[in-house]
Amino acid sequence: MHKPSILISVLGWISLVLGGCASTKDAVLPQDGPSMQTIYQQHIQEMGARDPLTLREALGERPVVDRDGSLHGYTREAYDEIDVIFPRLPNPTLVMYLFPHLAGEESAPVPGYVTTFPLYERIEYVLPGEVPARRQQQ
Repeated sequence: MHKPSILISVLGWISLVLGGCASTKDAVLPQDGPSMQTIYQQHIQEMGARDPLTLREALGERPVVDRDGSLHGYTREAYDEIDVIFPRLPNPTLVMYLFPHLAGEESAPVPGYVTTFPLYERIEYVLPGEVPARRQQQ
């Protein structure tokens, strides 16, 4: 009894998906509007500025400097986004030394080496309220 209704709903979804793929970008997005360059130039004329440096200085107190200038406080860092918002539970790294040995059927010599691995298999994240929030270092 449910099979015809499932078949009809599946066919309906397929027809909707195929109908959406049949349209073109010209039908969805109008092509007769102004270009981005025209919009930019109109905006600059409305502001009454001809020099780009005067526009940049009008943005705020941040001085206009070359690209090598410090952007501390203006940029977000991966540390701020991940480590502070989603702190991890401690997972100590264990260090293991493997002594020189012979390996395989041919007894090939393997020099001694050091390897590291985490104590726990999975990375666990702190639930809200489990530990106090870390303050951002300035």
